[in-house]
Amino acid sequence: MLGEESRSSHSQHSSQGGLPDFVREHDIDQVTLDIIENALKNVRHEMDRVLITTAVSPVIREQADEFPMIADRQGRMIVGQFGSPVSTVIEHSPYTLEELKEGDVIAVNDPYMMEGSTSHLPDILLIRSIFHSDEHVGYALQWGNLMDVGGSTAGSIPVDARSIYEEGIRMPPVKLYDAGRLNEEILRTFCHNSRTPRETRADVMAIAAGTAAGAQRVKDICDRFGKDTYLEACDALLDRTRNSIMALIRQLIPEGERFEFEDYTDDDGLGNGPIKLNLTMWREGDELYLDWEGTDAQVPGPVNFLLNKEMFQMFAGVFLISAVDPTILFNDGYADVIKVNIPEGSVLRPKAPAPLSNRLVVMARLFDVLGAVYARAIGFNVSGSYGTSPNFVYSGVKDDGEPFQTMEILYGGIPAIPGKDGLDGHSWWPEFLAVPVEYMEKYYPLLVEGYEARQDSCGAGENRGGCGVRRTYRFLAEGYITYQDDRAHTYPYGVAGGKPGAGSAKRLIRPDGEEVELPSKVRDVPVRDGDLLVFETAGAGGVGDPLDRDPDAVAKDVRWGLVSPGAAVEVYGVVFGDAGAPDPEKTRRRREELRSARTEKASRFDLGPIPSLEEHRAEISGSRRRFNEWLSGELGR
Repeated sequence: MLGEESRSSHSQHSSQGGLPDFVREHDIDQVTLDIIENALKNVRHEMDRVLITTAVSPVIREQADEFPMIADRQGRMIVGQFGSPVSTVIEHSPYTLEELKEGDVIAVNDPYMMEGSTSHLPDILLIRSIFHSDEHVGYALQWGNLMDVGGSTAGSIPVDARSIYEEGIRMPPVKLYDAGRLNEEILRTFCHNSRTPRETRADVMAIAAGTAAGAQRVKDICDRFGKDTYLEACDALLDRTRNSIMALIRQLIPEGERFEFEDYTDDDGLGNGPIKLNLTMWREGDELYLDWEGTDAQVPGPVNFLLNKEMFQMFAGVFLISAVDPTILFNDGYADVIKVNIPEGSVLRPKAPAPLSNRLVVMARLFDVLGAVYARAIGFNVSGSYGTSPNFVYSGVKDDGEPFQTMEILYGGIPAIPGKDGLDGHSWWPEFLAVPVEYMEKYYPLLVEGYEARQDSCGAGENRGGCGVRRTYRFLAEGYITYQDDRAHTYPYGVAGGKPGAGSAKRLIRPDGEEVELPSKVRDVPVRDGDLLVFETAGAGGVGDPLDRDPDAVAKDVRWGLVSPGAAVEVYGVVFGDAGAPDPEKTRRRREELRSARTEKASRFDLGPIPSLEEHRAEISGSRRRFNEWLSGELGR
């Protein structure tokens, strides 16, 4: 409903007698502009398909861990998902904008040399300059998550790294293609430092093919509408998004108030934690301010997240767009409207050479904190906290002597919003996919013996959070596992009476029955033929009082195995009759009992049974110490 009001208000801005001072007029007609906008959206999706269908590693080919972008000739993102890094990359490269020519493609994977536009070394970015009739008209960009770029452990995500030098080969901005000619020496050197050189080469070439497809389609648009019309459309699309975001900010964010929230990442993989993220938001006129002052300093371990300011401006705007008016185009048009402060030397702005390989766990908490700040300010479409999305790597040597290495991303629960349950076992990124079990079992020596939603991991609520997943691996060859996860000591919060989701958990079960509880971040844990790994991701927070949930919805969750019969009675207050359906009278009485037994009013945000900071630190360091002692014994065998 509010989305309709928002669109209506935008129409009024442009139809009344005088245009507001933040609206700039353009000569291009709206029909042509809409056609070019949708053509550019299709270009982005074609770039996706070219890359996904030509890459070979599962993390790109099967899971789509890659992002395309089209930027204008000033380097501003017109369509895409993150703010554009073009100007930063050029600043750190030996080339100037004037020196770039048709067929030039710049490659870079060093996060520090692009201000965190990609945030760890396995992510490589390619930037292709686009020319039409010998005139520069923009850029086609694409990045993808490679399987391995060297470093001290398979997958290039060592959880105990203390500097970026341990995490893999770093490529500064270099020309992978010079006027269309591939630089074989650069590519060979880069692949030579990877444990998966064939996959790395194939994936880099696939990323380059994606940028080539994007560049050609932009040229086609220029051919159809004219170069000048295309350039005018780029400016108009940026301004249209800017105007829409400014209208949303004016409409939704109260002026004169400050909204603040903090949450914690468990630890840095070395026993240091918890790690606090603190965000304050306020509005001044048409501008929105987001300040990370109060966030903890960078840590020794590799969970530091080098947050690009332009990227976070994009995140902040995308939240408004997704929650209120999804018809608004994501682009860099509102970059000057959202003001961001990220303290230097913090866990969100670490100084080189701080390690970055496991930054995903802090990125996840960033989304939770941003969502909670918006919840305080807006008060609608309020969601709980996300589950987790860990990386998992299994490597070793097959019986025939061939080395193997796989990597996949696992998913947790998506939080509920008012009126809608969260998604079970889903990615934060809407277009990511799970690696099919059949793919994993065909190409790697393992069996996936279970892949299911975790019962009772979903945060209870009038609308429940999404469940995490339980994925059970049976290893068929000796090897090593490495993964990073979080929410083992903290919980995804619930909102407005909703309960937090369950935390994550990992168990390694030996054929002789020995069970080992593993922490949320490990590297190079030896596994043997027949070992079983039970990998459980976190659920997500619920929204609203669980005692207000529709009893029939609870019954469905019980039938599907998402909620246990015991939780249905004790948490949701739903009592079933002889036929297995909710008994209305018994359910009413049970809910009255549960309500009368409450001693405290529900808090706005329920973060679960969080211990004191001292207890939390002792729990984390003790868990890490016990694991290290066990691992030392295993490696010594």
